[in-house]
Amino acid sequence: MAHPISAFQAAYISIEVLIALVSVPGNILVIWAVKMNQALRDATFCFIVSLAVADVAVGALVIPLAIIINIGPQTEFYTCLMVACPVLILTESSILALLAIAVDRYLRVKIPVRYKSMVTPRRAAVAIACCWIVSFLVGLTPMFGWNNLNKMRRTQELNSSHTEFVITCQFETVISMEYMVYFNFFVWVLPPLLLMLFIYLEVFNLIRKQLNKKVSSSSNDPQKYYGKELKIAKSLALVLFLFALSWLPLHVLNCITLFCPSCQTPHILTYIAIFLTHGNSAMNPIVYAFRIKKFRTAFLQIWNQYFCCKTNKNTTSTTTAETGN
Repeated sequence: MAHPISAFQAAYISIEVLIALVSVPGNILVIWAVKMNQALRDATFCFIVSLAVADVAVGALVIPLAIIINIGPQTEFYTCLMVACPVLILTESSILALLAIAVDRYLRVKIPVRYKSMVTPRRAAVAIACCWIVSFLVGLTPMFGWNNLNKMRRTQELNSSHTEFVITCQFETVISMEYMVYFNFFVWVLPPLLLMLFIYLEVFNLIRKQLNKKVSSSSNDPQKYYGKELKIAKSLALVLFLFALSWLPLHVLNCITLFCPSCQTPHILTYIAIFLTHGNSAMNPIVYAFRIKKFRTAFLQIWNQYFCCKTNKNTTSTTTAETGN
């Protein structure tokens, strides 16, 4: 029988639901904007759509599963493992999408003339597919055996490898902290983040060199091109910075848990770190709206075409009908 939800859990659930209610519509709006606006059809925005899909899934799938885990239902081990793995898949998908975006921006400023012939829609689609395949392999690694099953069997003195037993479903109960730190963080989170930092530094360096070079040029086209690239690169670097800011605290706490088992981490810090990771999914549409003009224009177009003007039309139709009567 499930134990009653405490006031603290109720507050946690309320915040998670609020994050989901912001994240899901916001990222659907991003996908919608790219679909309806021809100016948002290049490779960069395709990778942004992949990132938005992952963020929608965080709000629609991961947050509900996180709420379930927080309540701590009694389940079989692999059932709990299946509930815990989606967040690992979607985190890795977001990181690889951000890496693809960074590489794309680098190519745009490094080889602007040959960029369109090299980064074709087909190649972008293949890159996105590869990112998702790798994400599933990394995120489902615990399902393949790198988990806490054997540790729990030893704890509960169950000798048969085929024996099923019921556990209280918690993330740390089923997911190995060695996997989270050595494999997930040290291999698939930290190195890509450091690589992206290096790429964006190089992008800004290349753009500034070009802008300085073109100051005395009689043509304004290169100046305009690199000026636009600088603005977009700054916006996407901000997205990367917010991602790192949101996810690193939780990984640092995981490192403390693994390397200092006797250290007592306050539960409130863990919850704040979890809120940051989930809240990151709601941040990106806000960044796009305020920092990228093409997105802002597309968002306003959607609002005027499907919401604002539609309401006005309905009001006008109603008024006309009443006048006719």
